[in-house]
Amino acid sequence: MMDLKCFVLCLLAYTCYAQDTSLDALIADIFKTDPNSFSSTSPLPILSSTSVIPDTAKQSDEYESCGYQKECVPRWLCSNDTINTSGENIIDIRIDTESPCKGYFNKCCDLPNKIDKKDEPINPVITNKGCGYRNPNGITFKITGALDQEAEFAEFPWMVAVLREESQLNLYECGGAIITPDVILTAAHCVYNKDAQSLIVRAGEWDTQTKEEPIPHEDRYVKEIIYHEQFNKGSLYNDVALLFLESPLEFKASIQPVCLPNVGEQFDLERCFATGWGKNKFGKDGEYQVILKKIDLPTVAHEKCQTNLRSTRLGKHFILHDSFICAGGEKDRDTCKGDGGSPLVCPIKGQPNRFKSAGLVAWGIGCGEENVPGVYASVSYLRPWIDQKLSLRQIDTKYFTP
Repeated sequence: MMDLKCFVLCLLAYTCYAQDTSLDALIADIFKTDPNSFSSTSPLPILSSTSVIPDTAKQSDEYESCGYQKECVPRWLCSNDTINTSGENIIDIRIDTESPCKGYFNKCCDLPNKIDKKDEPINPVITNKGCGYRNPNGITFKITGALDQEAEFAEFPWMVAVLREESQLNLYECGGAIITPDVILTAAHCVYNKDAQSLIVRAGEWDTQTKEEPIPHEDRYVKEIIYHEQFNKGSLYNDVALLFLESPLEFKASIQPVCLPNVGEQFDLERCFATGWGKNKFGKDGEYQVILKKIDLPTVAHEKCQTNLRSTRLGKHFILHDSFICAGGEKDRDTCKGDGGSPLVCPIKGQPNRFKSAGLVAWGIGCGEENVPGVYASVSYLRPWIDQKLSLRQIDTKYFTP
């Protein structure tokens, strides 16, 4: 009996200790490259709290040795193996067990090839002027070995993460899209009843677990949130919101606005892209993504989508509201929890690498079920509201007009 009491006391003590250390465990577990190392409970992702520019000017003795006359340095500081900033580099996002250097951004470089001069942060010239230009091959490098539909670095430069600042941590809330230097388009359900001063928009993000990306991301505090006056938090009708930033973003190759569709524009039967850091599957086994994912999805006509959704638990009397459009319905290809507010972008006719935001991730029945499309807020339906709110603030529509 005494042994049992001791065991219970020890268990209680351990539980209290575990509660104190759970925050550290959260931070350690959320963003790991090894897909088998994620926490099974999948709490909200925690992103770094500072916008750190990679220090490419470290002295020689600050880099780790990886052999005789060799050091692990950022790839853009190594001149051999055609390392450059032209966008032609290829790196492997998988863990390279044969590399002596930590992280896929680092390279074992012969000292004669190491660039010792202080380099400014990489800032490629913007060749495409205007909204909606995708970078299909990425910027500064191209990845190989993609495990789970990872996007290239800066492939979708309008994509942002909306974060909530809490106890000196940045918790991932949802996604959004840049439409002007100081306005973000997102879903109302993501920011409904949120305190604007607690939200941060992060633009130019890609891999949430590293600060060593060649072009640093930008963080901006939100000063004001407005969402549609007829937004219904139960049915999610009119699920749109605008975030006004305290200071404008600095546009660069990795940070650009998306185009918006005209009022009433249709996107039926097109292949489009959805992006986000949300879960890769429905339920407790789903994992938030470390690297921005992209999903190629077909849009689904309104009537067909309504018919398909009626075959789910929504029932035969379900009516799909006009403020929604649908995409998906292919097995294991879908947006999921955590992707809310992220843009669904469709190519502009005659310009295959230029995109308009047709929708914003709103809701779905599960994730990735065959013949069960995901539901998105229709930007073309909600465009008059967007224009009205921007006009009241004298914000020009030129940024998102193709």
